[in-house]
Amino acid sequence: MNTIKNPILPGFNPDPSICRVGEDYYIATSTFEWFPGIQIHHSKDLVNWRLLTRALSEVRLLDLTGIDNSGGCWAPALTHADGKFWLTYANMRAFRGGSWMSPRCYLITADSIEGPWSDPVSINAFGFDPSIFHDDDGKKYILNMIWDGRLNKNFFGGIVLQEYDPIAQKNIGEIQTIFHGTECGFTEGPQMFKKDGYYYLVTAEGGTGFHHAVTVCRSRNIAGPYEVHPNNPVITSEFKGDAPLQRTGHGFFVETQSNEWYMSHLLGRPVDNPEGYNFVPKFARGFSILGRESGLQKIKWENDWPYLYNGTNTGELNVIAPDLPAHPWPSESLNDDFESDQLNPHFQSLRQPIEERWCSLKARQGYLRLTGRDYLYSNYDQSFIARRIQHFEFSAETELDYSPEYIQQMAGLVVYYDKGNHYFLKVSIDDNHARTLQIVGHINDQYNEYGTPVVVPDGPIKLKVTLGECWYQFYWQTNSGWSPIGPKLNATCLSDEFGDDIFRFTGSFVGIFAADVSGLNKHADFSYFYYSENSQ
Repeated sequence: MNTIKNPILPGFNPDPSICRVGEDYYIATSTFEWFPGIQIHHSKDLVNWRLLTRALSEVRLLDLTGIDNSGGCWAPALTHADGKFWLTYANMRAFRGGSWMSPRCYLITADSIEGPWSDPVSINAFGFDPSIFHDDDGKKYILNMIWDGRLNKNFFGGIVLQEYDPIAQKNIGEIQTIFHGTECGFTEGPQMFKKDGYYYLVTAEGGTGFHHAVTVCRSRNIAGPYEVHPNNPVITSEFKGDAPLQRTGHGFFVETQSNEWYMSHLLGRPVDNPEGYNFVPKFARGFSILGRESGLQKIKWENDWPYLYNGTNTGELNVIAPDLPAHPWPSESLNDDFESDQLNPHFQSLRQPIEERWCSLKARQGYLRLTGRDYLYSNYDQSFIARRIQHFEFSAETELDYSPEYIQQMAGLVVYYDKGNHYFLKVSIDDNHARTLQIVGHINDQYNEYGTPVVVPDGPIKLKVTLGECWYQFYWQTNSGWSPIGPKLNATCLSDEFGDDIFRFTGSFVGIFAADVSGLNKHADFSYFYYSENSQ
């Protein structure tokens, strides 16, 4: 018997919206401030998945200029109808410091999942998490949650529905609130499907922490009234502190070509404080150091209601796979020698496209050249490319050819959650113009320096970082091999649950970076970047 092993998309892949077209399955996930936006993975058997593309690869589709931590592209919804793909998403531009948010919700279409995608159509901005429903009578409807920023009100004001005219490319008719949510609260992430005469409205509730859940309700009329599932929520880990999959919620349903049903959902796999630390996680039950991930659960139907196949409302690590031919993909390279004219597809950048003017594979054959710009704490113009950390034990290394001339020039290896929480092994110079190596970073928005600078010889220098037992350890290569530099660093600081900021929704990355805050744009050349699953 084939088995789906959760998470199917490990490491920072939240809000999975699943869609089937014939024998192909696609999952779209949130990317927040990372560019390009919206990762799309592909499978033919629900077991084996590959990163296929990122939909929002142009600024005309997603402008992240100045976006703050965990802003940007929230909760896409992917559907297929009328021979094309439909993709809705929100670009969250402001959501801290006040009770009113500034989401902008968009709809784009494409004939192929790999694009090109149409210019975005602005749809209502009552709240975030838009989706589109294609009814069997040909009509289309936009759904999203509604945000109420007034004092002493439920900020999550329910789910609204409005008809959409695909010819005129605009919403039409009455805006109706069709669902106010359940006692779980925090009602968001709506999606709708129709089966056997019922409209099923599926929402995320409970917030995206350890109370997260999937709520299902149904009605014979698209505008309601909607009755709530008799055993709601359909999935949650709220009352299962020992469940291996925590934070389960934000579900989307799919039917296979063999008439089996599955639900995609986000999840987290929290870890405890490492020895010697007593940080208190905001949502209890530990720290999701890999971020929110994606999983699948098998569904059964009873009395026209969906239930988890296992008879509970707790998600499982191992799930019965559908009766489909196995379809593994060729193994993906986790490394990049910078020999081709394309970067490894797992690399992303912060807030703006990777462009030749600051990230060049042409300037020096066999190297990636990063032109130094803003520091990591900026919301603008970082010369930083990174990939998701997808394993609790990993190793990443690079070789850097760099000759800084001023203390404002620095480059090296970074482990990054957001601008206020990261570790940076930097090559720079000291006051005596000697080239130095030192770990610096921000934790909880406070700048830190870890250990004293080490004077290193001129010429190429190899750097490495490992994760094991919830500790990061940086290294540099000397004549005698890899030598640790600085102390072990706590990985729980780079998680949703750490610190004072409640708006933390992303995950940890590892990558390479160059900064030159003098404005002279000193470049750094990297000869490779390797990532391996196990600490080495």
